[in-house]
Amino acid sequence: MVRALLSKGCCTWLAADYGNNLRCFRRVTIVDPTPMVTRALRLARAAAIAGLLVGLAQPAFADARSTAKAQVDFGNKVAQNGLWKEAIYRFEKAAEIDPSYAAAWNNLGIGYEHEGRFDDARKAYEKALALDPKNVLIRQNYDLFKEINDRAKRRNDR
Repeated sequence: MVRALLSKGCCTWLAADYGNNLRCFRRVTIVDPTPMVTRALRLARAAAIAGLLVGLAQPAFADARSTAKAQVDFGNKVAQNGLWKEAIYRFEKAAEIDPSYAAAWNNLGIGYEHEGRFDDARKAYEKALALDPKNVLIRQNYDLFKEINDRAKRRNDR
């Protein structure tokens, strides 16, 4: 009985069925309460709790990313209609919800640039590049921004 329950506990662990896993290991303790099995139960409980915490964290991250993506998508739509202040608000919200979302920072840079907030645009582009340095679109946007902004600064300095 002990071996069968341990085997079932391992199978439910692999299937990420943490509740059944703990129930199986509790049964093991009831059937065979030796110190070795009790230690195995403690380890299994700790692993199940760790797995549960990781399992809960992933949906939260995925939920934050999907919420941020929805904000960026809406910001893109309103920007296409010329509502840049609303678009910037949405891009800022997306960057606040998920600070690791490079597309939000890139679009925020575009919005700031459109509104003439060039220092903020530079910071947003640089943050987007830091988050996703291999993204060609972000690199192109930043390079164009730098070229135009630097040319304008040189003209103003004359």
